Amino acid sequence: MSLLSGAYFEVDLSGSGVSLGGSFLSVSGLDMEFEYEVYCEGGSSYPRYFFKNAKPQTLVLEQGTVTDADSVSELIYMVNLGISVPLEGTILLRDSFGNTMRVWHICDAHLVKYAGPSLNSNQPELAVSRIELMYNGSS
Repeated sequence: MSLLSGAYFEVDLSGSGVSLGGSFLSVSGLDMEFEYEVYCEGGSSYPRYFFKNAKPQTLVLEQGTVTDADSVSELIYMVNLGISVPLEGTILLRDSFGNTMRVWHICDAHLVKYAGPSLNSNQPELAVSRIELMYNGSS
């Protein structure tokens, strides 16, 4: 599969009254890591593996624009009050024509970090430099 120049990620995550949606040039952290417990019974030379839990991962959205800046401000405001709203939704990889190439479903994501652009009146900047979310699952 070859991607054409102009490919982007479309993000649509929402929770209780807040949402995070927009287009981003770079998305990383779409991997998962699992812990297993090894259990050996007496007389058996083969260990048995039991699923213990999934480790939370960090989803990083970079160089993008959000579709509703007020909603992102509301999400940041809630985190400042100590309220972390879990977000769920999708991340779509789109080609330069807007066709969907791949879809990831994100579960239980929480805002960890927001970095806006550096403000310089002589430089055009994107609305968001970096957003980091801790999340517990994708498919």
